[in-house]
Amino acid sequence: MIGKTKSLTFTSLFFLILISLIVNSYLFNSSLIINIFLIFSLISIVVTKYGLKIIKQLHLIQQIRDEGPKTHFNKKNTPTMGGIFIILPLLLLLLIVNNNFHSIGISLLFFCTISFFIIGFLDDYLSITNKKNIGLKSKEKFILQALVSIIFIILASQSNYINPLIILSNNWSIDTNIIIFPICFLTLVGLSNAVNLTDGLDGLASGCSAIVFFGLGTEIFIKSQEELIIYGLISYAMSGLCIGFLKYNKYPAKIFMGDTGSLTIGATLASISILTNSLFTLFIISGIFIIEALSVIIQVSFFKITKKVFKNGKRVFLMTPIHHHFELKGVKEEKIVENFWKVNILLVVLGIVLKINL
Repeated sequence: MIGKTKSLTFTSLFFLILISLIVNSYLFNSSLIINIFLIFSLISIVVTKYGLKIIKQLHLIQQIRDEGPKTHFNKKNTPTMGGIFIILPLLLLLLIVNNNFHSIGISLLFFCTISFFIIGFLDDYLSITNKKNIGLKSKEKFILQALVSIIFIILASQSNYINPLIILSNNWSIDTNIIIFPICFLTLVGLSNAVNLTDGLDGLASGCSAIVFFGLGTEIFIKSQEELIIYGLISYAMSGLCIGFLKYNKYPAKIFMGDTGSLTIGATLASISILTNSLFTLFIISGIFIIEALSVIIQVSFFKITKKVFKNGKRVFLMTPIHHHFELKGVKEEKIVENFWKVNILLVVLGIVLKINL
C-alpha cells in the first residue's frame, strides 16, 4: 500500500460514493437516494458480519484452482458463498417493492435475479462438495444461463420492456430492430460471466460492482422518467450492499462472494439496464468487467489459432483474466484492485458526461 493520500482504500471508496450520492440527492431532490444507500450498506455489513460465522460453521470453504497464481494458495481456507449476503437482501427488497407497486418489470427483475442466484449457488455448492474449483460444467452453466435469459427476454418483450431504440442521449439513438434481442441475450449472459471472471482478487468485483451500480442508478435518474425511478433506487441499494460486503471482502479477504454473488450481480446489472433502456451507458461503466472477459476471449482464441497454424499455442497475456497478468508481472494484489477501481470510477464519470452532453 502506498501513501494514504494516494491510495483508494475501502473507506475512501465508501465516502467517495457517499459524497457523490449526497450531491445526487440535492440535484435530483430526493433524500431517498442517500437513505437507501446507507440503509443497505448497514444491512450488508451486519448480515455479512454474523453470516460469516455461519459460513465458517458450515465449513463452506473456497476451492483454489491449481492453474491459478501460486500466491492464491494461501487463500484456500477462506469462506465463500458470501454473495448470499448481497443477494438475499436484494430479493427481499424486490418482494417488498413489488408488493407495493405490483410492477411487471420488478417481477421480471426478481425472476432474473433469483434464477441466476440459484445457478451461482448450485455452482458454488457443487464446487465445495466436490472439493474442486469446478462446480457446474461450463456447458451446463451456459445452458442454464441461456434458458433464464431467453425466458426473461421473451417476457420482457411481451410486456413492452425491450426497446429496439438504444438511447445514447436525449438527441441520439440507434434503431437496432430485431438485433436488440441478441444484444439483450449477450448482455445478460456476457455480463454475468464477466463479473464472475472479475471476481479473482480480494475486493475487485465487489468494489467495481458498487461503483457500476452507482453509475447505473445515476444514469436512470438523469432520464427523469418517473416510472424508472424505482430501478435507480434499487441500483443505489445494490451499490450499498456491495460496498457493505466489501468491508469483509477487501484485501486480505475474510470471505469471498463466490458465483452465488458474481453471476447474480452481473445478471442484475444487465436486467436493470434492459428494463430501463440503459444499455449504452452500461457498456461504458462496465468497462472493467468487459475488459476482463475480453482478455480471456483473446487469450483462448489466440492460443487455439497459433496452435492450429504453428502447432504450438502462444499466449498474449501471462495469465487471464487480465488481473492475473498484472499479478505475474509483480504488481501487488491490493494495488491492482485499487487501480481497477480508479479506472472504473473514470468510466462512470465518462458514461454520465456522455449521457448529459451527447
